[in-house]
Amino acid sequence: MSSKKVVALGGGHGLAATLTALRTFTTEITAVVTVADNGGSSGRLREEFPIMPPGDLRMALAALCGDDEWGRSWAEIMQYRFTSEGTLDGHAVGNLLLAALWDKDGDAVAGLDRVGALLKVVGRVLPMAAEALDIEATFEDSKGTREVRGQVEVATAKGKLKSLRIIPENPSARPEALRALADADWITMGPGSWFSSVIPHLLVPAQRDAIVSSRAKKILLLNLDTSDKSAGEYAGYSPLEHLNILNHYAPELRFDLVVADASSPGLEDLKNHLSTLGSEFLAADLRSSDTKIHHDVNKLGLLFAHIDAKILVG
Repeated sequence: MSSKKVVALGGGHGLAATLTALRTFTTEITAVVTVADNGGSSGRLREEFPIMPPGDLRMALAALCGDDEWGRSWAEIMQYRFTSEGTLDGHAVGNLLLAALWDKDGDAVAGLDRVGALLKVVGRVLPMAAEALDIEATFEDSKGTREVRGQVEVATAKGKLKSLRIIPENPSARPEALRALADADWITMGPGSWFSSVIPHLLVPAQRDAIVSSRAKKILLLNLDTSDKSAGEYAGYSPLEHLNILNHYAPELRFDLVVADASSPGLEDLKNHLSTLGSEFLAADLRSSDTKIHHDVNKLGLLFAHIDAKILVG
């Protein structure tokens, strides 16, 4: 087991996969999670209470739960969703627990730490900002440009991204997250919804500055290629375009290593571009055999061990 201190940035299923893989590699993990979800259970709770959306934070906690009967059973309970014809339908137990703690005490991090202690989590889960956010974007297609607001709406919008914003603009970062970034040995970004889970981390000014100035090795995990025009925001974006979109919002940010699935198209262009920046590039088989659009967490775990031993040594 490595002693590397790793900060993982993202949200949703992509971050959960990264965290599940990282916990096989190190116990020094800090997950910094997007807080702009407006759909499903999280969206309904946000409408009723002045709290952060709990969904992505809950998933990160479950991914880092203790690897014993107690931790695994509580993680299962946290992820359980009610099925009914009433108002509880679709709510995850973990979302309700976090909402109750935040409504009672008003301290988002204290509530996360209490649930983390209950689940015996490996590491710590923190919110990306000190307040709940909304995401707004401008897309362009053959019919012109249109404004889209909301994490769900932005993640599923069609067309080319013209601009991406968070509301309120210039939110405060959590000091706990800034300290973790400053102390990290590695910082990982991705995979995940590029516009709604990954790039928003660069739209919080203090956090973006902390990422750039950190002496940590920075690792970018690109998404799997779907080649499916109905898949949402990624259809039509090559790996190099993914990187260029991210760099638009943090032009001073340089990654020590960029990782892509070996089956993705356009990898030669990406590799050539990275060589001009002095960044390492690694292509590996990372796709799950069960769900072709998701990363295999076991393959990711082996990848991190390989990176530690062979690529980002020291």
